[in-house]
Amino acid sequence: MKMVMAIIQPHRLDAVREALSGQGIAGLTVSEVRGYGRQKGHTEIYRGAEYAIHYLPKVKLELAVDDELVEGVVTAISGAAKTGKIGDGKVFVYDLLSARRIRTGEEGSEAL
Repeated sequence: MKMVMAIIQPHRLDAVREALSGQGIAGLTVSEVRGYGRQKGHTEIYRGAEYAIHYLPKVKLELAVDDELVEGVVTAISGAAKTGKIGDGKVFVYDLLSARRIRTGEEGSEAL
């Protein structure tokens, strides 16, 4: 099993969710986060005063998948989140040692 974590632009969330549904993914966790990378923020003007936005809003997706689904999931996320501009985000994949469904006690891949 693998844990896939992706940081994407908020306006691409629906497209990514639809792409993941097409891959047979039934659930994921979504968190609103802030951060910066190569974008390094930007400046805005509010009521005549200019101020810097250092941490830009992003969306963090987390989903646990079987090993054989990882490549399709990463491709689906990358394709749906891509705008071709800086700040599109990143996808991380790491090992998931165990999983347990609390309601039934199922473990491993059956718990996903």
